[in-house]
Amino acid sequence: MVYTLSGLRLPAVAPVYKHLGSTSHADRRNTNPSLSLKRNSFSSWKIFARNTSYESEPSSFRVAASEKVLVPGGEGEGSSFPTDQLEVAEALSEDTQVSADVDNVKMEENSNSESNVDFVKVASDSKESVQEQDHTSSLQFEEDGNVEVSQKPETLDDISAESEMVKKRAIPPPGLGQRIYEIDPLLKNFRDHLDYRFSHYRKIREAINQYEGGLEVFSRGYEKLGFTRSVTGITYREWAPGATWATLIGDFNNWNPNADVMTRNEFGVWEIFLPNNADGSPAIPHGSRVKIRMDTPSGIKDSIPAWINFSVQAPGAIPYDGIYYDPPEEERYKFQHPRPKRPKSLRIYECHIGMSSPEPKINTYAEFRDDVLPRIKKLGYNALQIMAIQEHSYYASFGYHVTNFFAPSSRFGTPDDLKSLIDRAHELGLVVLMDIVHSHASNNTLDGLNMFDGTDSCYFHSGTRGYHWMWDSRLFNYGNWEVLRYLLSNARWWLDEYKFDGFRFDGVTSMMYTHHGLSVGFTGNYSEYFGYATDVDAVVYLMLVNDLIHGLFPEAITIGEDVSGMPTFCIPVRDGGVGFDYRLHMAIPDKWIEILKRRDEDWQMGEIVHTLTNRRWLEKCVSYAESHDQALVGDKTIAFWLMDKDMYDFMALDRPATPVIDRGIALHKMIRLITMGLGGEGYLNFMGNEFGHPEWIDFPRGEQRLPDGSVLPGNNFSYDKCRRRFDLGDADYLRYRGMQEFDQAMHHLEEKYGFMTAKHQYISRQDEGDRVIIFERGDLVFVFNFHWTNSYSDYRVGCLKPGKYKVALDSDSPLFGGFGRVQPDAEFFTFEGYHDDRPRSFMVYAPSRTAVVYALAKEEDEAKPVEE
Repeated sequence: MVYTLSGLRLPAVAPVYKHLGSTSHADRRNTNPSLSLKRNSFSSWKIFARNTSYESEPSSFRVAASEKVLVPGGEGEGSSFPTDQLEVAEALSEDTQVSADVDNVKMEENSNSESNVDFVKVASDSKESVQEQDHTSSLQFEEDGNVEVSQKPETLDDISAESEMVKKRAIPPPGLGQRIYEIDPLLKNFRDHLDYRFSHYRKIREAINQYEGGLEVFSRGYEKLGFTRSVTGITYREWAPGATWATLIGDFNNWNPNADVMTRNEFGVWEIFLPNNADGSPAIPHGSRVKIRMDTPSGIKDSIPAWINFSVQAPGAIPYDGIYYDPPEEERYKFQHPRPKRPKSLRIYECHIGMSSPEPKINTYAEFRDDVLPRIKKLGYNALQIMAIQEHSYYASFGYHVTNFFAPSSRFGTPDDLKSLIDRAHELGLVVLMDIVHSHASNNTLDGLNMFDGTDSCYFHSGTRGYHWMWDSRLFNYGNWEVLRYLLSNARWWLDEYKFDGFRFDGVTSMMYTHHGLSVGFTGNYSEYFGYATDVDAVVYLMLVNDLIHGLFPEAITIGEDVSGMPTFCIPVRDGGVGFDYRLHMAIPDKWIEILKRRDEDWQMGEIVHTLTNRRWLEKCVSYAESHDQALVGDKTIAFWLMDKDMYDFMALDRPATPVIDRGIALHKMIRLITMGLGGEGYLNFMGNEFGHPEWIDFPRGEQRLPDGSVLPGNNFSYDKCRRRFDLGDADYLRYRGMQEFDQAMHHLEEKYGFMTAKHQYISRQDEGDRVIIFERGDLVFVFNFHWTNSYSDYRVGCLKPGKYKVALDSDSPLFGGFGRVQPDAEFFTFEGYHDDRPRSFMVYAPSRTAVVYALAKEEDEAKPVEE
């Protein structure tokens, strides 16, 4: 008996084999134990999940790791060097040496105490291994020795040629890393730490250049490890240093463990070559299930290959199966459209494919492509951020407990379906960002990397350092050479194979500190960022991955989810920073929830302004009033905080609204606009919040019995709260429609004026008595009146530029569910004289709970097109 998955024939019954270890799939954002899950069938290929709770075994396994690793991509297959016994480089070439004698800086012993990567002494001319002559950027050295990288313009009309073009690029050399002290002089007090961090990063770059041929080659680990196809057959390689015996099993050999026994080299890499069949067909048919069976310190174990690029769960089965995914050339999706240009200001629509249908089901890549992408484009967003792409065996983890890092989630379709979605987004001019998880991995021993080779290390730190007690997940050892290869290759894979345009890196705070930000209140004291608690290996990995991404894909975007406020976070790596383009401004939604719990009389204008503008100089931020975090069960969306149960009965236009509804709709619009207006250079919204989605997100789950005998109630595996009611926002008889119209108008206003990235920003008034906030951004003047009853006639508004101002956006417009108290075609003329420290001003009417944006009318705005 077989079942079909988009052309793949897969047996319905999984083979019986022994599995060890415990599997945990708890939502990483919830401290409660894991919740079980069962799904219903919605299409012929849809995958089923059941309770994935397994018996645990003691994790007191001894690590049997090799002292050496394979170095794929080197001059020959035998190219190698030991990773546990390498000497630290004591000298760098004079022209690349950091100005401070950072090699002799004495740092905290535990900053790198568990690192497996100590590097061989690097020759002074090793930087020559960087293929500078092939690089697409030019390097210019400033007088102070800092490296400036100016990208040469590249045009790529044929997206299919991109991969080969990327291979010809080389990543710029590290630079000197000293400009951070000019940008922020306070950092000089922590120069020892920062110079040590940068020198450690430089040594890794030098070693990668010398032994791997550079980051570009190093990041193509998937061309050596995992399954690779050649003209003569298929080669499978796997790094599993803890295993003592390994064999490849699957449908292709009837799961016979004696058929294809693998050989191990001195670096702990297992390998087998399967020649083509007599008729020239591959030994492993496309769509076959495959696993690696290993004899490990903890017994016989079957694992899904670590580099697998597709993994599915058969109906009625508990474990996932790795799938050898290699469709014939004529069946592969071919990208048609080039990547859009990187937008100057990011307007991000955060989404989850599975819950993007109004129906209670798991939506697909294809349905999202056809139904949701046009909606996003119409709303005015220019970027799409997709969650839960990397395969995760537990649906309710929201995609944050990753089991298969190179595989797109099979719940939503095939890899080619995802490519089709991204290509269509590019056709619409939308850049596509992936919510990537490199901060931790699922604790699942059956489907993921945990205990992969029977040891509790391999890809992770051993012992308690390798376990995140709150997320119940495993923590990568960023000091291990093969972990660096795996994660850097993973980032490259998604950009190259699927044409993603960048990433939002999840859980970066957890990565950068050994305490993971748990039970720590960051006050802004620099000693909190640069000390014993800093995981230098993890920070250096982030520097490397940003180097890789920006070097090979100059238009790519990286956003870091950091709640700590790490200084240098968004400064280029060559200047001594971590290298992200944007920081996610996580303090803003937390502040809004805090404010919404108060009475209107207790709102403080200065507090709102301070939270929205509290960011570091030269650091770009993505602001948001609410993301998926605020929509999860146990919390409330902003709309629900404002209107609660009244949303169920009083959102229809054919019946009177309540004061609660009127207040909620007004403040919902104001909160979103002031967050976009003052919060940063980017803006994010989670799908459905644009129209005030009335309910939270609750993934389907069953009752869970805890070891102490207590019971966590389930929701009877319901999908009712795991969907988005887009029909509510589209209904012209509901008030949700007006809220959605305002969101669209807000984005189109930003598109026209580009105020989020305008250099001019001035806050002229934050009046606690009037409850008024007035600020300028670009040529726009924003006037917010948060007072619950007071409207102000002839209210004087300071401004910089003289001339005539017009209403560009009015939250009180009837189109947006308002009362129409502001005349839309009114004109406002400036007069000279200082007001609120501005050289000019004009008079307006400022109704209560209303935001109005005034634009300086230009001559081109006055000219109306001639009708033919």
